Amino acid sequence: MNKPEQNEFNPYFGKYINLVEEGSFIELFKNNTESTIDFFNSIEEVKHNYKYAPEKWTIKDILMHLIDTDRLFTFRALVCARGDDKTLIQSADEDLYASNIDVTGRSMKSLLDEFLIVRKSMEFLFENITEEMSKFLGNNGDYKISARALGHISIGHTKHHINVITERYL
Repeated sequence: MNKPEQNEFNPYFGKYINLVEEGSFIELFKNNTESTIDFFNSIEEVKHNYKYAPEKWTIKDILMHLIDTDRLFTFRALVCARGDDKTLIQSADEDLYASNIDVTGRSMKSLLDEFLIVRKSMEFLFENITEEMSKFLGNNGDYKISARALGHISIGHTKHHINVITERYL
């Protein structure tokens, strides 16, 4: 699955897509999943519920955000890959989602198990769509979006948050 063209996503998401190197999408996706699990496993337990500022998320909150976002990306990619131009692909309020979940009592292992299952589901979806299917532009309101754009955004979005954790939390 090739990288998306500029007309396949809102320009806002270019910052995530630009973090994705060239190569086989499935291999990049699998490597991103593995490296993300390795990264979160390497963080000391004392840091799991750490916030660098009162209004910011904890490291576990960020991981839950990645899980929630990948669930949304999977649904949106399915809509696009199935050629559905009738279903409006709504945006989601990440802060609303984060304020309605409490992960303080969850272990990092539990969150990473969930992350892996969500990622495996995405992987199956992307492994079984053609290049042509990946390019279909779903109805995202002001901007159209493709399944392949969503796949690349997922990888870049995860990298972005790992960069934030590395720079501000560790």
